[in-house]
Amino acid sequence: MTMADCPNDLRYTDDHEYVRLDGDIATIGITEYAVNQLGDIVFVELPRVGTEVSQGKELGTIESVKAVAEFYAPIGGTVMECNTTLEESPELISDDPYGEGWFVKIRVNNSIELEKILSAEEYQNYLRE
Repeated sequence: MTMADCPNDLRYTDDHEYVRLDGDIATIGITEYAVNQLGDIVFVELPRVGTEVSQGKELGTIESVKAVAEFYAPIGGTVMECNTTLEESPELISDDPYGEGWFVKIRVNNSIELEKILSAEEYQNYLRE
């Protein structure tokens, strides 16, 4: 795994979600590592806009040819936007997990929660263990 696989401007969970914070809006998706573990993703179930989520709570599910997996909120807040393009094109998650393959955007309640999750370097170390 190279640094290119874990953008430095993101924070990561040990469940392989990432967060990109822009002001008080957090863009959330799954990491390239998670995509590789899941294989071909065929469906993603996203929360409704307006849903209140807490850090560490289930946000939705991802179905691949191998498994069904949950994904969790790396930070708490209110769901402001869902990437509905994924309903028709779930392959975007595999093709561009850190770009077009994002899942949801959340208005963050408490950015201090970000301190509880991993930097790119810490995530890389976690993957090596």
